[in-house]
Amino acid sequence: MINENSTKSEVLEAVKKGGMDLRFASEELQDDRDVVMAAVRQNGFALKYASETLRGDHEVVMAAKAKVLEAVKKEGIDLRFASEELKDDRDVVLEAIKQNGDAFSYASYRLRGDHEVVMAVLEKDWELLKWASAKGRNRDFIVKVARGLSDTALYDVVTRWVGTGSHWQ
Repeated sequence: MINENSTKSEVLEAVKKGGMDLRFASEELQDDRDVVMAAVRQNGFALKYASETLRGDHEVVMAAKAKVLEAVKKEGIDLRFASEELKDDRDVVLEAIKQNGDAFSYASYRLRGDHEVVMAVLEKDWELLKWASAKGRNRDFIVKVARGLSDTALYDVVTRWVGTGSHWQ
């Protein structure tokens, strides 16, 4: 078990086996690119414990994204464990929703109003719109998105969402 006093080599060894162990490392090592890359390559969700600087590093984020995509393809609801950066990544969110529509509730506010994401949600289950941002629940926005839906999804939206009128803002 590592802690804030562990050496870089001890932390590297630990995160290669379990990326989430990054949370126990010192702030200095959470800001060490080698350590963080090893952690996110083992478990993309470890990005959450990297320093703010490294959470903004393109290569680190892409390594984490690759692992998180693998995870959410198997269990979409695991989006809840992702870093804020990955909850705001359209590819990650769409894969999570494809596997489990409830993952939409963990997407960033920005993506809960995104045309492509809302369309994927409507294809899955119109009731998931309860998690949409104000933009994502806007009547004009929904009508615009609905034009690209399958017949079944469009029917659900029109008869259940539009029909009640109670969800419009």
